[in-house]
Amino acid sequence: MTVPHVPAEVRTPRLLLRAPRPGDAPALHAAVQTSLPELRRWMVWAQEPLDLPGTVENLREAASRFEARENLRYHVWNTDGTELVGSSGYHALDWRVPRGEIGYWIATAHAGRGYATEVARALTDLGLRSPEEGGLGFRRIEIRCDARNERSARIPHTLGYRLDATLVNDAVAADDPGQLRDTLVFSVTR
Repeated sequence: MTVPHVPAEVRTPRLLLRAPRPGDAPALHAAVQTSLPELRRWMVWAQEPLDLPGTVENLREAASRFEARENLRYHVWNTDGTELVGSSGYHALDWRVPRGEIGYWIATAHAGRGYATEVARALTDLGLRSPEEGGLGFRRIEIRCDARNERSARIPHTLGYRLDATLVNDAVAADDPGQLRDTLVFSVTR
């Protein structure tokens, strides 16, 4: 199994996606803290957010996992890299296929501007391009979301993903483990 070169930076017309660095901790911690009301509705990890030292440690681990090609998290910045806009990346990687799952969140202050769609489009394009063309050569990319998260579900529709399945009672609500949720599974293949 050969893992292709994975760029540490990806640029879009309005954004810079950059592999995580421990020095990003203050910006990431601030973006998460100010976005908790929205993030808690959909993200399990937002139920008990990390403090600043925990965020530093999390970023050390994320950088190590990126380097090992186990999880390819990118932080989303404005074009000059001075303001954190959100986070995205490829998760649930299986280099034997190869395949990955794109996840994303945008800080509340930057929501509603199309950034998540722009990021997912760039990662879809990078993922599906062959290694010879500077891509990752994925044969399948998925986007999964809570069936009630309409904003998140619009993104794969916009990008031409197909809805493969609705997994009924697949998870519990991020903000209320007593409630079951359905999961939408979208994919694009080549």
